[in-house]
Amino acid sequence: MTHEELMIQCKTKPYWWDDAPRPALPDLALPATVDVLVVGAGYTGLHAALQTARGGRSTLVVDAEEAGWGCSTRNGGQISTSIKPGFDQLAKRHGEQLALGILREGQQSLEYVAEFVRSEGIDCDFAQVGRFHAAHNAAQYQALADKLKLQPAKLNIKAHVVTRSEQRQELGSDAYWGGVVYEQHCSVHPARYHQGLLARAQAAGVLVAPRCAATAIAKQGQQFRVSTARGDVLARDVVIATNGYTGNLTPWLQRRVIPIGSYMIATEALPEGLMDRLIPKNRIVSDTRKVVFYYRSSPDRQRILFGGRVSHQETDPRVSGPKLHADMAAIFPELATVRISHSWCGFVAYTFDELMHLGKHDGLHYAMGYCGAGVGTSSYFGMRIGQQVLGLKEGQTALDGLAFQTRPLYSGNPWFLAPSVAYYRLRDRLPI
Repeated sequence: MTHEELMIQCKTKPYWWDDAPRPALPDLALPATVDVLVVGAGYTGLHAALQTARGGRSTLVVDAEEAGWGCSTRNGGQISTSIKPGFDQLAKRHGEQLALGILREGQQSLEYVAEFVRSEGIDCDFAQVGRFHAAHNAAQYQALADKLKLQPAKLNIKAHVVTRSEQRQELGSDAYWGGVVYEQHCSVHPARYHQGLLARAQAAGVLVAPRCAATAIAKQGQQFRVSTARGDVLARDVVIATNGYTGNLTPWLQRRVIPIGSYMIATEALPEGLMDRLIPKNRIVSDTRKVVFYYRSSPDRQRILFGGRVSHQETDPRVSGPKLHADMAAIFPELATVRISHSWCGFVAYTFDELMHLGKHDGLHYAMGYCGAGVGTSSYFGMRIGQQVLGLKEGQTALDGLAFQTRPLYSGNPWFLAPSVAYYRLRDRLPI
């Protein structure tokens, strides 16, 4: 099937927007002063704003696009415990106690989202389905199994190994060498989750101003003057919640996050019974490649939603869509002639130490750098930074005070990604 045939009826917008389009919020007249101004109306910004508004602070959220236009409604809807470095790596860097604390923050992020959705009554197809993390070669299977054995008992990780001979119970493919099921990981409809969060924030009194880019931030006495496309606002506290879309508004932060394009496709509706063979237990799926693939069924189990990092900067979904389709068909040959109904992309933010970061710099609060696993952590650390703005003790985290690293000659343009992606693609083909 040609690329044109694959894409003949493809929409170049997120699949999730079909039943949860971006809300058409009105253009607000901005207040002259607020207690808290948040830049970014995604998960991080809205969770922070919800905390400060419910804590009695007047709160304004501004965004250059529609609320939730970025990765908060473009992601794969997979929620894990989200800390990329393992215990051994973290212990070498920070000591065993802090390593345990950091990993617990990841576990708490998953628990927080589950409880938030339940207690707030948000209808967003949230489910604890478990993740099948697949090994793309034999060496990676052994590494996964060994890592699971060596996890500290205090973390109480609920997981089990799946051998290659058992793999078809989890995934209708022979492309992998087994893997590990993390039983507590969850799935969600990300756009409906964002819509519910936005509604709760507005009900708490948060003012949300979409299509209102912040263009400058300047200290003015004990306050900040934030210039926007609709005028200036004085704010006592400012929260930067821009993650993969962090730009020259905050150069210090821009030098510390690496924007990486992440791409997704949705297939057309599959023939009856096929999904039960491909993903029989409705797991979310990821694999051990450095240039990772992640995928799942749609909430109605009609389509495969397949994501990956096909390029360091390509932003045309009509180019990335067929590339992802080829990768998907290599895993599921039955899908080789299934058309693409949606193809889209967005930017995630990586950091040089592969940890998310939150804190305060030059008086500005921030939380960002979720390294491609931000549905849970962006929600959780957004909530925590909101608590920190309020001065609450419970806002403290194990990540407070960690150095937010950058590199010489890096100013926010990831010039090094092209050779890095090429190197890791080569490495993923090797049996190590």
